[in-house]
This record gives sequence, structure tokens and C-alpha cells, in this order.
Amino acid sequence: MSEQENTAKRPVEEVAGTADVSAVTKKTKVEQTIPVDTAVTEKDVGITLFLSKEIPGFVGQIKQRYTDFLVNEIDKSDNVVHLTDKGFKMPKKPQVSKEEREANQAEEQAKRQDFTPDAELMKEIVEIFGEADAAKVVEVYKLGSKMESEKAFEDKTTRTKIHQLLRKTFNDELESVTTDTNTFKIARNNKNSRVNKKQQLEQTRDANGVENWGYGPAKAFLHFTLQKENRDTMDAVNIICKLLRFPTKVMRFAGTKDRRAVTCQRMSLSKVGVDRLNALNRTLKGMTIGGFKFEDTALNLGDLNGNEFVIAIRDVKLNDESSKLEDILARGCESLSTNGFVNYFGMQRFGTFSISTHEVGKEILLENWEKAIELILSDQENVLPNSKPARQLWASTKDAAAALKLMPRQCVAENAILFSLSNQRKEEDGTYNKNCYYNAILKIPRNLRTMYVHAYQSYVWNAVASARIQKRGLNVVVGDLVIDNTAQKKEEPEDGFDEDLSTVEFIRAKALTQEDVDSGKYSMADVVLPTPGFDIIYPSDEELKQIYVDIMKLDGMDPFKMRRKVRDFSMAGSYRNVIQKPKGLDYRIVHYNDPTQQLLNTDLEMLNNRVAKENSQKFMKNKLERFMPDVGGDKTAVLIKMQLGTSAYATMALRELMKLETSRRGDMCDVKL
Repeated sequence: MSEQENTAKRPVEEVAGTADVSAVTKKTKVEQTIPVDTAVTEKDVGITLFLSKEIPGFVGQIKQRYTDFLVNEIDKSDNVVHLTDKGFKMPKKPQVSKEEREANQAEEQAKRQDFTPDAELMKEIVEIFGEADAAKVVEVYKLGSKMESEKAFEDKTTRTKIHQLLRKTFNDELESVTTDTNTFKIARNNKNSRVNKKQQLEQTRDANGVENWGYGPAKAFLHFTLQKENRDTMDAVNIICKLLRFPTKVMRFAGTKDRRAVTCQRMSLSKVGVDRLNALNRTLKGMTIGGFKFEDTALNLGDLNGNEFVIAIRDVKLNDESSKLEDILARGCESLSTNGFVNYFGMQRFGTFSISTHEVGKEILLENWEKAIELILSDQENVLPNSKPARQLWASTKDAAAALKLMPRQCVAENAILFSLSNQRKEEDGTYNKNCYYNAILKIPRNLRTMYVHAYQSYVWNAVASARIQKRGLNVVVGDLVIDNTAQKKEEPEDGFDEDLSTVEFIRAKALTQEDVDSGKYSMADVVLPTPGFDIIYPSDEELKQIYVDIMKLDGMDPFKMRRKVRDFSMAGSYRNVIQKPKGLDYRIVHYNDPTQQLLNTDLEMLNNRVAKENSQKFMKNKLERFMPDVGGDKTAVLIKMQLGTSAYATMALRELMKLETSRRGDMCDVKL
């Protein structure tokens, strides 16, 4: 039985219109011992409202198979990124017989024996190295021997000129390196010579004479499309860079994509030949690359306009048997297109453990380092089962070294903490001091440790967004914030979470006046709320501003004091639209029998079958389009296609349509990535 099928079912709660600010601000209390049946719910993280509570929902399973969730990036020109090719077919190198190869080598050797260096250049080499070493240099070129100079050259500028002079004098076929004592080692290296690189470039011209196999002159960066299956973005980056022997920092992308999905996105690399990247398709598993294009600039986080989602919801059943699924979908999708959905930070933001990441973030912002670590290392229900022995050992002994030996490597934060503490000296009473815990927190990789505090900001935003809609509805009111486009400025993003892919392209907002409201220029789709920080403004609506104060006061914090001594925990804040409206919303109802029956086709499947058809080869007609045809059956599925802007969670759109809890214990399947 799949994890989704094993998910406990329970009645749907329609919370819209029933929650008040006190309910919104109520949070799970984290104790030292975690109850057996605890799990973070939507209410715990401020997700409480549906905009269309009058429309019935339905039960279904998402991500039962990773091919049920397709994500295609939308670039800055509003083009949906698709895998349109699998690179190019490398032409076979002409076979050279042993006799031909030996004849070519003999001819090359004869040319070198007859070679006479330019007199003026040779005169310079004699002046630099002396007669004996200059003669040896000529011998290296003619006979392919090696040598080391008698003289040492301390000046870097002089050494650079010598390297250049040797290449110029001997047809770029001498390789020179400086030793630790600043002498010169010289050898002939035909394989890597610049002459051969030029020849190799000529060999890359296609039938039309265009170099680099038809992709044109090389530029600083090579962009390409990556389709990956059931793999997160950083995992894909690590694998590709490992195969190329490149550091991961040279690969850039616009945003991270879901793990349990099939996704397409653009990537960029610097200083790599298109042939090397193309050759990876023979090695990569669950990944395909293509769509090569040379560009002058790299991709950066945030260089996208959103994502297109195509989702299969399986095993659909109605909450209200008197309703019709077609009617529910028609009304629900009309509401999504017209009114949108509350743009909550989804449950992925808060982790999949029994303790929400925002609870850890709260303790970090309060500088309760020890408590934050105890939460991270605590034994919980929803953790990797093989991490439980390590957690239990830590709880009973506080022996970091012993717990480290038992902790699985994939528990990155836990390993970093235990490794740090195992190298710290304990106090006489066997405990660690505050500074030890502080240092251990800082050993967590930056993207993980900042994730905790961003999660706390997200929790506050969710709670305030719920209160804003409850108190003011979907009408624009005086004091609401909108982006001030006259002060637009692009910044690097604070993070790159699954489905939460945007940079903050705007850093300034303004409060609406009565004149602004009366002008009709602004709608609810324009209204933003800030995450708490030191570089944002809060709504001028005093009642709404007070909600920030009330929520954070429960945690001993002040929304107007968000600077911290540690830069990573000093939160600037950002603005987020309260409402998101899907574009290009489309759906269809299909039937099937086999629970593993494929309902959606990936870009790669469509590409393979399209190419086969064009080449008059065997192909599958039902794999030429995104949606598989309805072949009938006793099970029902809903296939949905929609485009969402950056920073929107597809699971929150589905939540609004299905009227279901998206948490681990909710009616919708486990949506962890």
C-alpha cells in the first residue's frame, strides 16, 4: 500500500468564516516529549480559510506516482519551458588505420626535424635560458623529450612572458609549467596544444558550416533544458557537476523544482563544451538534457515568471454524493479564475516532522540555541525511522559523538549539530554551554538554518493573511499595501523552496489612500502583506498592524525589532500577494482501472513518440499529447492544468478546489516533496 493510500481519512472541516484572530494565532505547543499522534496541521501554521466555502469539494490523491505531477518553468518571456530535443547526435570520428596513423606520425616527426625557429624569437630564448638550455628546448620540440631549466625566474611578469614566448616560437606545441622553485619544466604536448584546439573547432562545424555542431560561436555561458524525474534540483545539480568535475556553484538556475514530480527547467553552465554536456545523456538516469543555447549571461534565481502545473488527482470521490463532479469542477475552477485562492505558504514550507520548522525558527530568533537544537534532535513520530535510535540516545545521554555514529547521513542538520557538539568541551556538570549550542547552529548549512527562520516569517504571514480576509473580505480598503512600482528594485532571493521560487523583485510598497481606493485602479490581486522584517512597511490599517503585534507577542517577539546579531537571522522581510489567480486553467475527468495506469505524458515521452512518428518508426498515438485518453474504468481521476506566478504553491490551489487539509494527516495525500 502506498504512503498516500495509507493516509488516515477524516471529515472535512470548513473553517472559512469560523476562525477568529485568537484561533489564527493559536499554535502547537512543543514539549520535550512529543505525543505519539502529533502532526503539524494547517491550523498550526495559520492556514484556515477557503474563499469558496459554499462550493463542495472532493477527495482525491495527488502525487501517488511522480508522473502525476508535472511542472514546467515559465521563463521571463512567458514561454513555457519544454524538452524539445535530447541534444544532438555526435558524428562518428573517421576511423584511421594503424598504417595511416603511423604514416601521419612519421610525417609530423619529419616536419619537426626540419623545423627552424624564427631567428629573432630564438635569440630571445637564448638570452633568457642560455645556450645549453635553449638547445634543449629545441630538442624537446623535435624529439618529444622533457627538460627543466637551470635558471629560476622569481618575477611573475617575466615568467608569464616566457610562457608566451615558448608558445609563439614553437607553434603552440610546447607546454611549460613553473615549479615550486620557479624553474621551468618544458615538454611537448600535442594533445592539448592550441593548434589542435583550433583544428577541433573546425571539426565541430555542421553541414551548414556553423561551428559547435550548429549552435554557433561559444559564449560565456551555455544554457540548456533539464527534465528530471523524482529528483530535487540540487540533487540533479550535484550529479551533473560531479560527472563534469565542476564545482556546483558554476551551475545556475532560476528556481528549485519539486522532487516527487517530473519537471522541466532552464539551467546554465560556464566554461563547458556543448559536446561534453551533450554526452551526459548517455550516463544520466532519470534526467535528460537538451535545448542548448550559448548566452552572454548566466541564469539567476528568480529569472522566471512562474510555473505551469499539470496534475493528476486519482481515486476521486465526492464529499457530497448529491453533487456532480462536473458541476463541482466547473464552479470551483470558475471561482479560482475569478477570485483566486489565499496565497498561503504551503505545508511544504513547514517540514514533514511532528515539529514544524517554524517552531525551530522561533527559538533561533529568540536566541534560544539549546532549545532549537533539542527540537531538531528530538525523537518524533514523523522522522526517518532509522534516525530514531540516534535521537533516543541523544535524549538519554547527551553523548553527541555516540549519537553521531547512529544518525543517518541524510539528516543533514542533525549531523552538523552532533559533529559540532562532539568537538566541544562540556562543562563540569556534563552539559554544554550556550556558546557551544550557538556554534552548532551555525554549522548547519546556510540554506537549512535560514529555512527555519523563513518558516517562522511564513507562519506569521499566513496567520495575518487569514485575519486580513476575515476582517476586510476581498475588497480593497484604505491602508492596504500594494507594490510601489516607481521604487522597483531587483534583489537576490532569500531562499528557493519547492514551489516557492521567486526572488523579491520589489522591495518597496505603499499604503493605499481613500483616493487610491476610489480610483478603481487596484483590486485584491494587487494587495500584498509583508513577512515580518526590518526593511518593510506594515499596513497603515492599525487593526491589521496590531495583528502582527499580537501574534508575535505570544512568542516573545516584536515585529518592529527584527534585526539580529547574526546576519543570517536578521530578517529584512518581503512582500507577498494575498491572493493568487491561476491562468490557463483547464481540467478534464477521466476513468481508469489500474491504480498504476499512467494518466499524463511527460515531455520526454511526447518527444520520443513525436520523433518516431516523424521518422516513420513505431510510436504510441496516445503519447503524443499531454493528457492520456479516457479508456474507461471504475476509478475516476481529475486532470488539471494551470499556470501560477512565482512564489505560489500548487497545493494551495488544489486545497481551495478540493476543500481538503493538505497536512500529513489531511484528506489530500501526503504532499511532502
